[in-house]
Amino acid sequence: MRAVGIILAGGNNNRMKELTHKRAVAAMPIAGSYRSIDFALSNMTNSHIQKVAVLTQYNARSLNEHLNSSKWWNFGRKQGGLYVFTPTITNDNGYWYRGTADAIYQNMDFLKKSHEPYVVIASGDAVYKIDYGKVLQYHIDKKADVTVVCKEMDPSDDVSRFGTIRMDDDMRITEFEEKPMVTKSNMISTGIYVIRRRLLIDLIEHAAEEERFDFVNDVLIRYKNLKKIYGYKIDHYWSNIATVDAYYKTNMDFLKPEVRNYFFKQDPEIYSKVSDLPPAKYNPGASVKNSLVGSGSIINGTVENSVIFKQVFVGNNCVIKNSIILNDVYLGDNTYIENCIVESRDTIRANTRHVGTNGIKVVVEKNERYAL
Repeated sequence: MRAVGIILAGGNNNRMKELTHKRAVAAMPIAGSYRSIDFALSNMTNSHIQKVAVLTQYNARSLNEHLNSSKWWNFGRKQGGLYVFTPTITNDNGYWYRGTADAIYQNMDFLKKSHEPYVVIASGDAVYKIDYGKVLQYHIDKKADVTVVCKEMDPSDDVSRFGTIRMDDDMRITEFEEKPMVTKSNMISTGIYVIRRRLLIDLIEHAAEEERFDFVNDVLIRYKNLKKIYGYKIDHYWSNIATVDAYYKTNMDFLKPEVRNYFFKQDPEIYSKVSDLPPAKYNPGASVKNSLVGSGSIINGTVENSVIFKQVFVGNNCVIKNSIILNDVYLGDNTYIENCIVESRDTIRANTRHVGTNGIKVVVEKNERYAL
């Protein structure tokens, strides 16, 4: 494909509360066996983009460990490959990434040394499948300067945390507001953009000269009347996980047969780093209904409408309902968990009860089971 890929995965997010205290949003576990960034990476490789840069910064260790071998996404190749860039102190620069545009600017050599004429920019915190090749062809056909992938949300959804857009009959974007207090449109930007590589270099360098650091506000919104910016509308599944409620809902969506079928049984595939773990074990007396259970887990109690990730131990007489249990959690006997997200590597002591009464409760036990 005639494009390089850039995945923006470096930002901090306070809306995830304790869940991002020790990992980046792009490293959040999804659907029992995946990480959020797996979806963007899989879309890149399925679209035949051979050269992809992941820009990381905040709490990047877990994410970097996940990306330490590019073969899982078929980027282990002679030409192209997977590049992970973190902020680097140089003679010319002593800053962390100050925004999405600044992150691209600090890795400008990657763009200047590439030969592909186009760039596909995506975020690492969304769950979806898309053929970037179709977006690129649409971009070429429209003779666009920038193409923004957009989606019309349900009227009941809170779109104030997204960039909202309005388009004319030719799909050209006429209005673009980033995280508006009062929304005029349910059409949102999904954070996926296609742009010509040389134009991107020019716009980013110009923004840096004026000390402007945000790609949406300082490039897209600023140039919406000067450049031809078009929207490419999608109508299939897309979900951003950047809040606790959105993360919970996205994982719960995978309990629906149609969502599981779309992601796991229909081409193209979603790839992830594979762990050498045995299958989940269900001991006598275990009861599991409408749930996903990751490999390496041992279930003794009752699990209903929940997502259980890898290497989770569920003790005797435990009851887990409508909850997400992240990797490597030990649940003692007689534990009751409902409407909760239990942080990874937690030990929940026997006879403990956690119930999310006013929304989803994030359970973080301050007990470390591992010596330094």
